[in-house]
Amino acid sequence: MNTATTAPIIQTSRGKRLRQRLGNLAPHLILIAYAAIALFPVILIVMNSLKSRSAIFSRPWLPPLPSTFDLVGYTTVLLRADFGRYFFNSLTVTIVTMALVLLTGAMAAYALSEYPFPGNAWLGLYLSLGIMIPIRLGTVSILRLIVSLGLINTLAALILVYTAQGLPLTIFVLQQFMRQVPRELTDAARIDGANEYRIFGLIVPLVAPAIATVAVFTMIPIWNDLWFPLILAPGEATKTVTLGAQLFLGQFVSDWNAVLASLTLAMLPILLLYVIFSRQLIRGLTAGAIK
Repeated sequence: MNTATTAPIIQTSRGKRLRQRLGNLAPHLILIAYAAIALFPVILIVMNSLKSRSAIFSRPWLPPLPSTFDLVGYTTVLLRADFGRYFFNSLTVTIVTMALVLLTGAMAAYALSEYPFPGNAWLGLYLSLGIMIPIRLGTVSILRLIVSLGLINTLAALILVYTAQGLPLTIFVLQQFMRQVPRELTDAARIDGANEYRIFGLIVPLVAPAIATVAVFTMIPIWNDLWFPLILAPGEATKTVTLGAQLFLGQFVSDWNAVLASLTLAMLPILLLYVIFSRQLIRGLTAGAIK
Protein backbone atom coordinates (compact mmCIF):
# COMPACT_ATOMS: atom_id res chain seq x y z
CA MET A 1 0.00 0.00 0.00
CA ASN A 2 1.21 3.50 -0.79
CA THR A 3 2.69 5.47 2.11
CA ALA A 4 0.73 8.58 1.12
CA THR A 5 -2.48 6.54 1.39
CA THR A 6 -1.75 4.96 4.76
CA ALA A 7 -0.68 8.22 6.46
CA PRO A 8 -4.23 9.72 6.67
CA ILE A 9 -5.54 6.38 7.99
CA ILE A 10 -2.93 6.31 10.78
CA GLN A 11 -3.66 9.92 11.68
CA THR A 12 -7.40 9.21 11.76
CA SER A 13 -6.94 6.20 14.07
CA ARG A 14 -4.68 8.21 16.36
CA GLY A 15 -7.20 11.03 16.50
CA LYS A 16 -9.96 8.56 17.34
CA ARG A 17 -7.90 7.03 20.17
CA LEU A 18 -7.12 10.51 21.50
CA ARG A 19 -10.79 11.46 21.51
CA GLN A 20 -11.66 8.21 23.29
CA ARG A 21 -9.06 8.87 25.97
CA LEU A 22 -10.29 12.42 26.47
CA GLY A 23 -13.86 11.12 26.65
CA ASN A 24 -12.87 8.59 29.30
CA LEU A 25 -10.88 11.19 31.20
CA ALA A 26 -13.77 13.62 31.68
CA PRO A 27 -15.92 11.32 33.90
CA HIS A 28 -12.87 10.47 36.00
CA LEU A 29 -12.07 14.14 36.53
CA ILE A 30 -15.68 14.82 37.57
CA LEU A 31 -15.64 11.90 40.03
CA ILE A 32 -12.28 12.97 41.45
CA ALA A 33 -13.57 16.51 41.93
CA TYR A 34 -16.71 15.22 43.64
CA ALA A 35 -14.67 12.93 45.91
CA ALA A 36 -12.38 15.83 46.83
CA ILE A 37 -15.37 18.03 47.72
CA ALA A 38 -16.96 15.24 49.80
CA LEU A 39 -13.76 14.29 51.63
CA PHE A 40 -12.52 17.82 52.29
CA PRO A 41 -14.70 18.46 55.40
CA VAL A 42 -13.82 15.04 56.81
CA ILE A 43 -10.09 15.58 56.35
CA LEU A 44 -10.39 19.06 57.81
CA ILE A 45 -12.13 17.74 60.94
CA VAL A 46 -9.56 14.98 61.49
CA MET A 47 -6.60 17.34 60.96
CA ASN A 48 -7.88 20.01 63.32
CA SER A 49 -8.80 17.48 65.99
CA LEU A 50 -5.05 16.82 66.34
CA LYS A 51 -4.06 20.47 66.77
CA SER A 52 -4.06 23.00 69.57
CA ARG A 53 -6.89 25.50 69.92
CA SER A 54 -4.81 28.43 68.66
CA ALA A 55 -3.70 26.45 65.60
CA ILE A 56 -7.31 25.56 64.75
CA PHE A 57 -8.18 29.24 64.30
CA SER A 58 -4.85 30.53 62.96
CA ARG A 59 -3.94 27.74 60.53
CA PRO A 60 -7.02 25.55 59.94
CA TRP A 61 -5.95 24.48 56.44
CA LEU A 62 -2.55 23.08 57.44
CA PRO A 63 -1.96 19.53 58.72
CA PRO A 64 -0.81 19.11 62.34
CA LEU A 65 2.88 19.93 62.67
CA PRO A 66 5.16 19.14 65.63
CA SER A 67 4.62 22.69 66.91
CA THR A 68 0.81 22.51 66.63
CA PHE A 69 0.15 18.82 67.40
CA ASP A 70 -1.98 18.41 70.52
CA LEU A 71 -4.28 15.63 71.81
CA VAL A 72 -6.09 17.83 74.29
CA GLY A 73 -9.38 17.29 72.48
CA TYR A 74 -9.25 13.51 72.84
CA THR A 75 -8.13 13.83 76.47
CA THR A 76 -11.10 16.09 77.21
CA VAL A 77 -13.55 13.74 75.50
CA LEU A 78 -12.32 10.70 77.40
CA LEU A 79 -12.00 12.35 80.81
CA ARG A 80 -14.69 15.03 81.04
CA ALA A 81 -17.51 13.17 79.27
CA ASP A 82 -18.77 9.63 79.55
CA PHE A 83 -17.97 9.08 75.89
CA GLY A 84 -17.65 5.32 76.33
CA ARG A 85 -21.27 5.10 77.43
CA TYR A 86 -22.41 7.34 74.58
CA PHE A 87 -20.53 5.18 72.11
CA PHE A 88 -22.01 2.00 73.60
CA ASN A 89 -25.53 3.45 73.42
CA SER A 90 -25.11 4.37 69.75
CA LEU A 91 -23.63 0.97 68.99
CA THR A 92 -26.46 -0.84 70.79
CA VAL A 93 -29.19 1.15 69.05
CA THR A 94 -27.57 0.76 65.65
CA ILE A 95 -26.87 -2.99 65.87
CA VAL A 96 -30.28 -3.93 67.28
CA THR A 97 -32.06 -1.70 64.78
CA MET A 98 -30.09 -3.11 61.86
CA ALA A 99 -30.89 -6.68 62.94
CA LEU A 100 -34.61 -5.91 63.18
CA VAL A 101 -34.71 -3.92 59.93
CA LEU A 102 -32.83 -6.52 57.87
CA LEU A 103 -34.71 -9.50 59.31
CA THR A 104 -38.25 -8.13 59.10
CA GLY A 105 -37.55 -6.20 55.90
CA ALA A 106 -36.12 -9.23 54.13
CA MET A 107 -39.05 -11.39 55.21
CA ALA A 108 -41.57 -8.81 54.02
CA ALA A 109 -39.70 -8.39 50.72
CA TYR A 110 -39.67 -12.17 50.26
CA ALA A 111 -43.43 -12.37 50.81
CA LEU A 112 -44.15 -9.53 48.38
CA SER A 113 -41.85 -10.91 45.69
CA GLU A 114 -42.73 -14.60 46.04
CA TYR A 115 -46.49 -14.66 46.64
CA PRO A 116 -48.73 -12.85 44.13
CA PHE A 117 -52.00 -11.87 45.80
CA PRO A 118 -54.64 -9.19 45.25
CA GLY A 119 -53.27 -5.84 46.30
CA ASN A 120 -49.64 -6.95 46.18
CA ALA A 121 -48.54 -4.01 44.05
CA TRP A 122 -50.59 -1.53 46.10
CA LEU A 123 -49.11 -2.84 49.33
CA GLY A 124 -45.59 -2.45 47.95
CA LEU A 125 -46.45 1.10 46.84
CA TYR A 126 -47.86 1.90 50.27
CA LEU A 127 -44.68 0.70 51.97
CA SER A 128 -42.51 2.69 49.54
CA LEU A 129 -44.32 5.89 50.55
CA GLY A 130 -42.23 5.79 53.71
CA ILE A 131 -39.20 6.65 51.59
CA MET A 132 -40.81 9.83 50.29
CA ILE A 133 -42.41 11.08 53.53
CA PRO A 134 -39.87 12.15 56.20
CA ILE A 135 -40.54 10.47 59.53
CA ARG A 136 -39.71 13.73 61.33
CA LEU A 137 -43.06 15.13 60.22
CA GLY A 138 -44.67 12.85 62.80
CA THR A 139 -42.36 13.82 65.65
CA VAL A 140 -45.15 15.13 67.89
CA SER A 141 -47.29 12.02 67.42
CA ILE A 142 -44.26 9.78 67.91
CA LEU A 143 -43.37 11.59 71.14
CA ARG A 144 -46.93 11.17 72.44
CA LEU A 145 -46.88 7.48 71.58
CA ILE A 146 -43.51 6.92 73.26
CA VAL A 147 -44.67 8.75 76.39
CA SER A 148 -47.90 6.72 76.53
CA LEU A 149 -45.86 3.51 76.27
CA GLY A 150 -43.57 4.63 79.07
CA LEU A 151 -40.47 4.38 76.86
CA ILE A 152 -39.24 7.95 77.13
CA ASN A 153 -35.50 8.17 77.89
CA THR A 154 -34.92 4.55 76.85
CA LEU A 155 -32.92 3.04 74.02
CA ALA A 156 -35.99 0.97 73.08
CA ALA A 157 -37.74 4.15 71.94
CA LEU A 158 -34.93 4.94 69.51
CA ILE A 159 -34.80 1.35 68.28
CA LEU A 160 -38.53 1.29 67.50
CA VAL A 161 -38.48 4.63 65.69
CA TYR A 162 -35.37 3.79 63.65
CA THR A 163 -36.78 0.38 62.74
CA ALA A 164 -39.91 2.02 61.36
CA GLN A 165 -37.73 4.53 59.55
CA GLY A 166 -35.51 1.93 57.88
CA LEU A 167 -38.13 -0.63 56.82
CA PRO A 168 -39.56 1.15 53.73
CA LEU A 169 -36.20 1.43 51.95
CA THR A 170 -35.20 -2.10 52.96
CA ILE A 171 -38.41 -3.66 51.67
CA PHE A 172 -38.37 -1.63 48.46
CA VAL A 173 -34.78 -2.53 47.54
CA LEU A 174 -34.79 -6.18 48.60
CA GLN A 175 -38.12 -6.80 46.90
CA GLN A 176 -36.66 -5.78 43.54
CA PHE A 177 -33.59 -7.96 44.01
CA MET A 178 -35.57 -11.00 45.17
CA ARG A 179 -37.77 -10.80 42.09
CA GLN A 180 -34.66 -11.37 39.98
CA VAL A 181 -34.00 -14.73 41.66
CA PRO A 182 -35.01 -17.47 39.18
CA ARG A 183 -38.41 -18.92 39.99
CA GLU A 184 -37.12 -22.37 39.06
CA LEU A 185 -34.82 -22.29 42.09
CA THR A 186 -37.62 -21.83 44.62
CA ASP A 187 -39.88 -24.30 42.79
CA ALA A 188 -37.13 -26.93 42.83
CA ALA A 189 -36.64 -26.37 46.56
CA ARG A 190 -40.36 -26.87 47.19
CA ILE A 191 -40.36 -30.06 45.15
CA ASP A 192 -37.49 -31.32 47.29
CA GLY A 193 -39.63 -30.74 50.39
CA ALA A 194 -38.08 -27.52 51.69
CA ASN A 195 -40.39 -25.31 53.74
CA GLU A 196 -40.70 -21.57 53.23
CA TYR A 197 -38.20 -20.72 55.95
CA ARG A 198 -35.62 -22.95 54.30
CA ILE A 199 -36.31 -21.36 50.91
CA PHE A 200 -35.98 -17.92 52.49
CA GLY A 201 -32.61 -18.99 53.88
CA LEU A 202 -31.53 -20.05 50.37
CA ILE A 203 -32.52 -16.73 48.79
CA VAL A 204 -30.87 -14.45 51.36
CA PRO A 205 -27.27 -15.29 50.32
CA LEU A 206 -28.19 -14.61 46.69
CA VAL A 207 -29.14 -11.03 47.54
CA ALA A 208 -26.26 -10.43 49.97
CA PRO A 209 -24.91 -7.42 48.00
CA ALA A 210 -28.31 -5.76 48.23
CA ILE A 211 -28.50 -6.49 51.96
CA ALA A 212 -25.05 -4.96 52.48
CA THR A 213 -26.07 -1.88 50.52
CA VAL A 214 -29.27 -1.47 52.51
CA ALA A 215 -27.36 -2.00 55.76
CA VAL A 216 -24.93 0.82 54.99
CA PHE A 217 -27.58 3.27 53.81
CA THR A 218 -29.73 2.47 56.84
CA MET A 219 -26.95 2.58 59.41
CA ILE A 220 -25.51 5.99 58.49
CA PRO A 221 -28.70 8.03 59.23
CA ILE A 222 -29.18 6.12 62.49
CA TRP A 223 -25.63 6.66 63.70
CA ASN A 224 -25.54 10.34 62.70
CA ASP A 225 -29.03 11.26 63.89
CA LEU A 226 -29.39 14.00 66.49
CA TRP A 227 -33.10 14.73 66.21
CA PHE A 228 -34.69 11.71 67.89
CA PRO A 229 -32.02 11.22 70.60
CA LEU A 230 -32.51 14.85 71.58
CA ILE A 231 -36.31 14.44 71.78
CA LEU A 232 -36.84 10.84 72.91
CA ALA A 233 -33.71 9.98 74.89
CA PRO A 234 -31.91 13.09 76.17
CA GLY A 235 -31.07 11.53 79.54
CA GLU A 236 -27.46 11.09 80.59
CA ALA A 237 -27.76 7.30 80.62
CA THR A 238 -29.23 7.14 77.10
CA LYS A 239 -27.25 9.80 75.22
CA THR A 240 -25.76 8.80 71.88
CA VAL A 241 -22.47 9.90 70.34
CA THR A 242 -23.94 12.77 68.35
CA LEU A 243 -25.90 14.04 71.33
CA GLY A 244 -22.88 13.67 73.59
CA ALA A 245 -20.81 15.82 71.26
CA GLN A 246 -23.19 18.70 71.93
CA LEU A 247 -21.92 18.87 75.51
CA PHE A 248 -18.87 20.76 74.29
CA LEU A 249 -20.89 23.37 72.38
CA GLY A 250 -21.89 26.26 74.63
CA GLN A 251 -23.91 29.41 74.04
CA PHE A 252 -20.89 31.63 74.57
CA VAL A 253 -17.84 29.33 74.68
CA SER A 254 -17.27 26.08 72.75
CA ASP A 255 -14.49 23.57 73.26
CA TRP A 256 -13.68 23.04 69.59
CA ASN A 257 -10.87 20.59 70.32
CA ALA A 258 -13.30 18.29 72.08
CA VAL A 259 -16.00 18.79 69.45
CA LEU A 260 -13.67 17.87 66.60
CA ALA A 261 -12.22 14.94 68.55
CA SER A 262 -15.68 13.53 69.32
CA LEU A 263 -16.73 13.89 65.69
CA THR A 264 -13.58 12.09 64.57
CA LEU A 265 -14.25 9.21 66.95
CA ALA A 266 -17.85 9.06 65.75
CA MET A 267 -16.65 8.57 62.16
CA LEU A 268 -14.67 5.43 62.93
CA PRO A 269 -17.55 2.87 62.91
CA ILE A 270 -18.86 4.19 59.59
CA LEU A 271 -15.41 3.99 58.01
CA LEU A 272 -14.87 0.51 59.42
CA LEU A 273 -18.23 -0.64 58.07
CA TYR A 274 -17.40 0.68 54.62
CA VAL A 275 -14.01 -1.04 54.61
CA ILE A 276 -15.60 -4.36 55.58
CA PHE A 277 -18.55 -4.22 53.19
CA SER A 278 -17.11 -2.07 50.38
CA ARG A 279 -17.07 -4.94 47.87
CA GLN A 280 -20.65 -5.98 48.63
CA LEU A 281 -21.71 -2.33 48.61
CA ILE A 282 -20.29 -1.72 45.15
CA ARG A 283 -21.81 -4.96 43.85
CA GLY A 284 -25.19 -3.98 45.24
CA LEU A 285 -25.06 -0.48 43.74
CA THR A 286 -23.97 -1.69 40.31
CA ALA A 287 -26.16 -4.82 40.12
CA GLY A 288 -28.29 -4.66 37.01
CA ALA A 289 -26.36 -1.71 35.58
CA ILE A 290 -25.43 -3.71 32.48
CA LYS A 291 -29.09 -4.54 31.88
